[in-house]
Amino acid sequence: MTGAAGRRGRPRDASRDRALLEATLVVLSESGYGGLTTAAVAARAGVSTATLYRRWPSKEVLVVAAAAAYAQELTAATDTGALEGDLRALLRAKAASMTGKEGGVLRSLIAEAAHNAALAEALTNTFVTPVRERMEQIVHRAADRGEISPVEDAGLLGDLVIGPMMSRFFLTPLMPDDVDEESAAETADRLLPFLMRAVGAQTHG
Repeated sequence: MTGAAGRRGRPRDASRDRALLEATLVVLSESGYGGLTTAAVAARAGVSTATLYRRWPSKEVLVVAAAAAYAQELTAATDTGALEGDLRALLRAKAASMTGKEGGVLRSLIAEAAHNAALAEALTNTFVTPVRERMEQIVHRAADRGEISPVEDAGLLGDLVIGPMMSRFFLTPLMPDDVDEESAAETADRLLPFLMRAVGAQTHG
């Protein structure tokens, strides 16, 4: 009895989970949210739909999980030891999330979220809130180092990262997949002096 209970409680295969989440992002980039089916994701990952549904009971839950896993990688905290380096890393990470295949995925999710409240909330939790939290951490560290004065509502400064990136990559005629990694980084670096001034840092030149 004890052995059977132990077998029932064994952890599921993490590599299979990752394969399904990666397949979800691929299908999203190719077909958009409306064209995505769980059958297509399962086929791309090389598993049965039953395997997929044991992990995620609906298409929406699956897509949110894939978006969350992807966003977690992009918003991993980076402490360079200096305000300028921290802000550059954050801007470049956000630029990367809005270009190439990843940008196409995010564009599809934003379009669907306009009339899907659950997905809109998930996007806020996985893409917006982490940037605000990371910005707050960066500003507080800089204040502790004496680089800037303490800033009230530092988390709101995250919108100064998200807003310009959305405008540049999503609201202009240039499509995200037309922008390569180098040009995305260049755009991020051009925004850096403005963000430095916004947080109260001294800039030169």
